[in-house]
Amino acid sequence: MNAETLTRYLIAQRRRFPDATGDFNALVLDVAIACKSIARLLALGRLPGPAQAPERVQGKYLLLFEPLADAENIDVNLPVGSLFSVLRAPEGAFDESHLLQPGHAQLAAGYALYGPTTLLVLTVGNGVAGFTLDRDMGEFMLTHPDLRVPADTREFAINASNRRFWERPVQRYVDECQRGREGPRGKDFGMRWIASLVAEVHRILVRGGVFLDPRDSREPQRAARLRLLEEANPIALLIEQAGGRASTGRRAVLGLQPEAAQQRIGLVFGSRNEVERIERYHAEPGASDSVLPLFAERTLFRAA
Repeated sequence: MNAETLTRYLIAQRRRFPDATGDFNALVLDVAIACKSIARLLALGRLPGPAQAPERVQGKYLLLFEPLADAENIDVNLPVGSLFSVLRAPEGAFDESHLLQPGHAQLAAGYALYGPTTLLVLTVGNGVAGFTLDRDMGEFMLTHPDLRVPADTREFAINASNRRFWERPVQRYVDECQRGREGPRGKDFGMRWIASLVAEVHRILVRGGVFLDPRDSREPQRAARLRLLEEANPIALLIEQAGGRASTGRRAVLGLQPEAAQQRIGLVFGSRNEVERIERYHAEPGASDSVLPLFAERTLFRAA
């Protein structure tokens, strides 16, 4: 196991910013401490009820922290994780509008995955690194120094039970994958579905693939499931820092201007060539004749 700890890694990364004060590193290490605590509580089966949020402290950074993504998996002992995103805090007293920054403004993003081992995966804008918790030392140790998403893949992940609600470009993509080497793709694909968002991200960072949680017509008042600020943005930064692509299916997630703190979007991420293929299918003439004619994503950025 590599002897470099998370603390040493952050110190080395800080050298890229000679004027840095150390506050950023302290914030990331606080997140790591929180993830260690969650891992311990999960292992003991002693998760407490909802806790009172601490009093806000005005500082240089804004932290969005989702302590238990896919919490419904706990009852059946499936993987769960935490997601986090760090933004620079605008001047003045905190206002919720300060959170409405596009994904490319994130200073850092990452996740913890609680499984047989506890993993912390992080980007501070210079690639993606993975750390494994050494339970004896109580330290996150660098075990995956340069995670990269291969451009091509033979795996895709989607909840196929929602097929009848998908837009036509998504149906077309999945149909072509399922037809295998006899179909237009000329190769066999495997389908994966872990039903754990953080675990899906980790699998793709480790071995590639494409994940689809597209908008659909299942719930007319909520055409998409994943939250832009707390889920899609940190995932998108991690995936793109690792050489992959993250998209709504139509445009890059990191370019979206958030409109509300609880805004939800469709999300497609993973191996770049597959995500770009899905975007092309959405852009082709006639693709807009979909099952969702009333739901258009709103953004200040025009599609290329």
